[in-house]
Amino acid sequence: MTALLIALVIVLAMALGALAIFSFFGRRQSPAPALGTRRILFPFIGGALSRRALDAALRLASVEDATVVPVFLARVPLHLPIDAPLPHQSGLAIPLQEAIEHRAAAFGVPVDARIERGRTYRHALRQTIAHERYDRIVIAAASHGDRGFDPEDVAWLLDNAPGEIVVLRPDKEDRLGPPRKRRSRRLSDRTKAPRREKALAGRL
Repeated sequence: MTALLIALVIVLAMALGALAIFSFFGRRQSPAPALGTRRILFPFIGGALSRRALDAALRLASVEDATVVPVFLARVPLHLPIDAPLPHQSGLAIPLQEAIEHRAAAFGVPVDARIERGRTYRHALRQTIAHERYDRIVIAAASHGDRGFDPEDVAWLLDNAPGEIVVLRPDKEDRLGPPRKRRSRRLSDRTKAPRREKALAGRL
């Protein structure tokens, strides 16, 4: 009887020891990284949204399981307060952000749209890299006389922005516009403004 009791005690002690070792090493393992934590910044201005640059950002995001952060840069004239309403630029920003989201949906990439103000595009860029968390920037340089980021702005970004930077020069026929509205859409769908669009418009 005593021998059986001793054997049971030994078996129990071994089981408890194995459980303690398993728990110790299980706690030391680093947790798996959360999906979609990487962010790719995509600054653009009204009238110069490059399809090629956007597709490059979306492909990178698809491979890296990242979120694309399109940032519409709004230039505020010096004679206006920096937070003054900008209805014209709001009318540009919302359709372009919608076009980006439509294109991102085809790639299965999440989008987190932003609007940033500045006295110049470079000032808005400075504000963007100061306020946003990101791992990479994808940007389209001006070309063929189109509005966009000139060589001085690109050089400034390379010198001042942390992280990886991808600069693309768009083709001549590279501009992406807002998606066309379907005529079959119901009136209630057309008149109901999504919360996202209201939030973006409120920033301008």
